[in-house]
Amino acid sequence: MVDETSIFIGASRKPDDSYQRAEELLLRYGNRHGLVTGATGTGKTVSLQILAEGFSNAGVPVFCADIKGDLSGISMMGEAKDFLVKRAEQVKLDPYQFQEFPVIFWDLFGEQGHPIRATISEMGPLLLSRLMNLTEAQEGVMNIAFRIADEEGLLLLDLKDLQALLANIAERADELSARYGNVTKPSVGAIQRTLLVLEQQGAANFFGEPALRIADIMRTTRDGRGAISVLAADKLMMNPRLYATFLLWLMSELFEELPEVGDLDQPKLVFFFDEAHLLFEDAPKVLIDRVEQVVRLIRSKGVGVYFVTQNPLDIPEKVLAQLGNRVQHALRAYTPREQQAVRTAAETFRPNPDFDCATAITQLATGEALVSMLEDKGVPAMVQRTLIRPPSSRLGPITPDERRKIIAESPVAGQYDQVVDRESAFEMLQKKTKEAQDAEAQAQQQNSGGSRWTIPGFDDVLGTGNRRSSNRQTVAEAAIKSVVRSVGSSVGRAIVRGILGSLAKGR
Repeated sequence: MVDETSIFIGASRKPDDSYQRAEELLLRYGNRHGLVTGATGTGKTVSLQILAEGFSNAGVPVFCADIKGDLSGISMMGEAKDFLVKRAEQVKLDPYQFQEFPVIFWDLFGEQGHPIRATISEMGPLLLSRLMNLTEAQEGVMNIAFRIADEEGLLLLDLKDLQALLANIAERADELSARYGNVTKPSVGAIQRTLLVLEQQGAANFFGEPALRIADIMRTTRDGRGAISVLAADKLMMNPRLYATFLLWLMSELFEELPEVGDLDQPKLVFFFDEAHLLFEDAPKVLIDRVEQVVRLIRSKGVGVYFVTQNPLDIPEKVLAQLGNRVQHALRAYTPREQQAVRTAAETFRPNPDFDCATAITQLATGEALVSMLEDKGVPAMVQRTLIRPPSSRLGPITPDERRKIIAESPVAGQYDQVVDRESAFEMLQKKTKEAQDAEAQAQQQNSGGSRWTIPGFDDVLGTGNRRSSNRQTVAEAAIKSVVRSVGSSVGRAIVRGILGSLAKGR
């Protein structure tokens, strides 16, 4: 039916609803990206599940987000239920074998999986500004903050580092405005207040070290299967902007770290972006342009990106044009926007003369979809009305005890549990402030502890007068200037940042 070079998706149907042929995704085109769309309850999660199973069995690591907890069942062996066996017979899946898959659970909050973190520097000013919903003026201040951190060698690892740097910028607002443009204390204050809100929403758990190593989501097992990294996102979805920003950061990290490999027999990693509308909702044009650029270029790194969303209109046209493998579940067409979505979805497929695509989209049953995968030479196949195959793993969520057991036996168990708080901007700025204060106190003590007698015309040199007759700087002034020079020269160097403004590693 299918061979080891493809993933079995399901079986297409003839106009009389009889079996037509197997529909499959060719692994050599797995890095050409994809789209899974459909209304709530039409089977998108199951389609994501069988795609993840197929890639894993082919030795391709997978990263996906579990929005409702249902996807966690991929870690456990499926059970022979009547409706699953019946569907297997309808699509001629013989033998229908049940499997459990190698899963690594992750959680930004460290509750339902291994903690997952990134540093402030890796996130970069563009994504941070998006996460914090900053105005244009505030985003300008954020870019200046990162510029200063780069020039003065200040490591930005966690939220307190960024808070300390912003406080330092507020104190130096006049000086910095002369160098970089208008830096106002109200703008800095607004960013600081937003950071406080972000911290209260739990983002402090995400920023810090040890940061996620990309290699840990690209693991394979001893039997050659790809590990499936599942991000627990049910709680994370309470802060949808953090969810979208995190996944976008991860995609940009993959782009920055992985080498060019061209077209391979199969992808090196497949990345599923569920609830993809959150990525583009209210996003500035510059961010959408860069996402489109990453999606277009990351293919040459051997990474396939698959967007999962309810409505194809959620994806910008330039990004939509990059998605070659498509699974379209049912859409409702009650409102004008929904009707437009149906037309848009239908127009993106290569037409099939056997049926009207727009009409079929509104009539698809649960577990049924319009499928068009890339065929030989990367040409989209004619759209087919397809019954999606049943999964081999469990349908539905696992129990808390099952989750704890998998986490304890994980290949990354214990590696990310303890937070590492090394010297960074917070400690460095504190140290510099203390050194300047100590130098000033010492100078004041020397001035106040001088001789009580004076010589006419020379009282400010030997005595305790308030004027200096020479142009020589005081000890305090010399110490402060020394600190400023050391900040700029000791470890200060320009840090190269990547396509989304995050730190470009290894460059």
